[in-house]
Amino acid sequence: MIQHNVSLTRFNTFNLPSVAEQYLPLTKVEQLSDPVFNVAPQLVLGGGSNMVLLEQIKGLTVHVLLGGVEILGDGAQGAKEVEKSNGSTGYHLPSVHLRVGAGVDWNQLVRYTLDRGWYGLENLILIPGTVGAAPVQNIGAYGAEVAERITAVHVWEYGVGARVLSPEECAFGYRDSRFKHEPGRFLITAVDLRLNGDHELKTGYGAIQAELARLAISEPSPADVALAVTNIRRSKLPDWFFLGNSGSFFKNPVVPKETYNRLKARYEDLPSYPIDENHVKLPAGWLIDRAGMKGARDGQAGTYALQALVMVNHGGASGQDIINFSKKVQQTVRQKFDVELEREVQLFGWKG
Repeated sequence: MIQHNVSLTRFNTFNLPSVAEQYLPLTKVEQLSDPVFNVAPQLVLGGGSNMVLLEQIKGLTVHVLLGGVEILGDGAQGAKEVEKSNGSTGYHLPSVHLRVGAGVDWNQLVRYTLDRGWYGLENLILIPGTVGAAPVQNIGAYGAEVAERITAVHVWEYGVGARVLSPEECAFGYRDSRFKHEPGRFLITAVDLRLNGDHELKTGYGAIQAELARLAISEPSPADVALAVTNIRRSKLPDWFFLGNSGSFFKNPVVPKETYNRLKARYEDLPSYPIDENHVKLPAGWLIDRAGMKGARDGQAGTYALQALVMVNHGGASGQDIINFSKKVQQTVRQKFDVELEREVQLFGWKG
């Protein structure tokens, strides 16, 4: 049943004041046969992360609460360690296939799979949001992306009906997908994932290596990697329940090799991650920090004191306050490094 003038403050991780003109909780796929889904709602809401809401959401907001985890293929308990041809440690298990409802909490899913000895999502632990939001953003962390594990995305195409999209049809890219470029066409209802198989651990990020060394773990298991990532994230990222935020606010910029060489000549400690022969990824957090914006604030909007990449609501900030301050961060980085930062979060609604 559609409700009217519903506050969305407790449904977004920035804790921003916003009101949905119409609000519908989606708990069953059968609800999609209602004529209201012949056209796209104004907002499809999952866990309320990775978004900035302005004061008013006109039209219909659909809150996706579709649950359930279905095992489509058998998986074994525990992992057998094998030696890869390149000398690194990996694991081999029979693949396990899951179909997960779009409303399932992402972090709970990762813990569910690890508890059962199913591997492949360990680097993505503690990312806020729901399973349905994961393909939209192609969530990623510490060298892993969810697209590497997706085998299909189940959607409702407005005015058409139910469809199943292959990974190729989803057009995944760095923090990108078809769903971001075709807003108003699809509502994600479930995601199919393949775990296990030949699985090589991704521990290349320096922070993971340093944390594993601190834990005195020289031959990590996937669960060890998850523990390391958990410790790293908890040391850097605020709990949105106490300090509103949406995790990483900006994408890590990918720049031409020439730009990287120019900056490296000036900043010897510049971290970087090669993409290909001609492009390098730079950490946005480092750029914001060196631009003097780490821990900065304007009113109730600011950057987190322990992680410059995270924008925070110190209490009482509006969505417009967050956007205005993010533009100030972008301008400061542009002036210092001549590098453009792109928002990772999405903006919804209108200012009242």
